[in-house]
This record gives sequence, structure tokens and C-alpha cells, in this order.
Amino acid sequence: MKILIAGLGSIGRRHLRNLRALGETDILLYRTHQATLPDEELAGLPVENDLQRALNHRPEAVIVANPTALHLDVAIPAAQAGCSLLMEKPLSHNLERIGELAEALRTSGARALVGFQFRFHPGLRKAAEILASERLGKPVSARARWGEYLPAWHPWEDYRNGYSARADLGGGVVLTLSHPLDYLRWLLGEVEALWAFTGRRGGLGIEVEDTAEIGLRFLSGVLASVHLDYVQRPPRHDLEIVCTGGTLRWDNADGTLRVFEAASGDWEQYTPPEGFERNDLFLEEMRHFLALARGEVEPACTLEDGIQALKLALAALKSASEGRLIEL
Repeated sequence: MKILIAGLGSIGRRHLRNLRALGETDILLYRTHQATLPDEELAGLPVENDLQRALNHRPEAVIVANPTALHLDVAIPAAQAGCSLLMEKPLSHNLERIGELAEALRTSGARALVGFQFRFHPGLRKAAEILASERLGKPVSARARWGEYLPAWHPWEDYRNGYSARADLGGGVVLTLSHPLDYLRWLLGEVEALWAFTGRRGGLGIEVEDTAEIGLRFLSGVLASVHLDYVQRPPRHDLEIVCTGGTLRWDNADGTLRVFEAASGDWEQYTPPEGFERNDLFLEEMRHFLALARGEVEPACTLEDGIQALKLALAALKSASEGRLIEL
């Protein structure tokens, strides 16, 4: 399978390494040479600097890993060419051309997977299974927290120049760390309304929000909150869901899901497989994408899932800007 990678920053390089680990060798690069990483690991791979010339190689699959605000510049032509897409999240920084992408996919018959890799986490998958079984009764409330110090993400570059810190590239903590907005919707259903506050309190000298508090009301009546920041040290990323018959607690630090069942009064613990590490999420995502491109599976995170996560993130930014509840 010929695979085109568009964007060779840290996530594009990760996808490249994982494709090689899975035995894929027919790889083509589309790049504009804005990445700040050295080029040694790209040696020997064909490179195009023009997207149409890259698509003229007739790749069957395209990985969209360039900055958020530039995703659709690659994804729409690739979808029109009939390529399967792995699109890094979020889909874009606004909704302006999302319909054009959806139409291109529909017309060409191409398929898309949105790269919310936490859908492949064994702990969160177990949580989804438990919630679906109603073993703990009905969900009542949830809280997701993710804080991580932005300057430590890519120590080889000035964090202020990275897409996560730049409004023109679709940065800011709400869009960049939008994973909880996706997995809460996956676990708890559709959101009815939300409110949000955002701020720049971390002293990072960036033009986008570095902190956000988001409140969600789901159609089911479940209430949830999401905390995001670029400031916290040490990093923290966890989730708690309170149900009528117990509690679920997941911690990304060790990947463990802990489940309290009120009827028995006992805690159960579900740990990831021995040797599990962060990259396993991306490896599993890539295996799934390759199977999707071969027509063997349905996407675990569809274009519509990606659209809904983007709508939630944009609604949060709108709520913070306008100081009001946003009905969805």
C-alpha cells in the first residue's frame, strides 16, 4: 500500500516510525520544510513539496499530520483523489470547510479515521464496556482533567513557535487537548449544552488560552466537567465517572482503570498489558487505519465523531468569549 504522510513534525514522525514497525515500506512524504526536527530518519524516502505532485503518485492512504489550521488544505484534495484519510485531531480550527471534506469523501467513496488515539486505550475501552453493560447503573456525573506543561512537549524547539501556541495555526489548549471532549462523548453520549471559562494565567507568553474549565450537560442528563491546561507539573490526565451503583476511575499515568461496585463494596482493577506504553495507542490506531484503508473494518472514530468533537471545542471557545451558555 502506498502511503503519503503530510506533515513531518513530531506526530508525523511517530506515524512514520509506526508504519515502518508494521512492515510498511511504500511511503511518500509531502512537506513544506517547516518542521524543526532533524531529517536523518527521513533519508531515502521520496519527498514532494507540491501536494498535487504528491497525489499524482496515487497513494491509497494519506496521513494528515500538518498543523490544525492546514489540515483541510491536504485532506480535501486527498479525499477527492479517493485516498483513505487518517486525520490528526482536531479536524480543523473552524467549521468553514468541513462540509466540503464530507462531500469529497461521499463523492469519491473514500474513508476517514479521526486520530483520537485514546479510543484505543484498553482502560477506556473497558470503561466503555462497563458503562454499556449498566453493571454500575446509570452515569450521573464525570470529571476529566488534563494538565501538561507546554514547554516540555517539544524541548528541541521554542514552544512559542509551535502550532499549539499559535492562533493562526489552530492552537490553544481547548483545540489541542480536545481528547476528553471526544472520549466523554464516546462514553456518555451527545452533549446538550456547555459553558466554559478560559484564560492565560500560566506566564507562558503565548497568544492563545493556556487554561480552560468546561461544563457539559448531556442529553441523558449526565453532568460533566473538563479541566485543561498547559501549565501543570507534573502532568496529570485522569477521568472519574460516578454512577448510581459505583464509580469508575481511570489514570493515564499508569493506564489503570479502577472500578468500585457499590453492591459488593469492592474495588476491581484493570491494568494494561505488561509493557504497555503510550506509543501502543498510536500503533493500534495505525493497525486499525491500515485495515480501514484495505476495506476490512469500519472507522473506530468517524468523520462525524471528529465533527462533533470540533463543535464542542468551538462551542467552549464561544462560551468563554461571549460569557454565556451554548445550546447545542
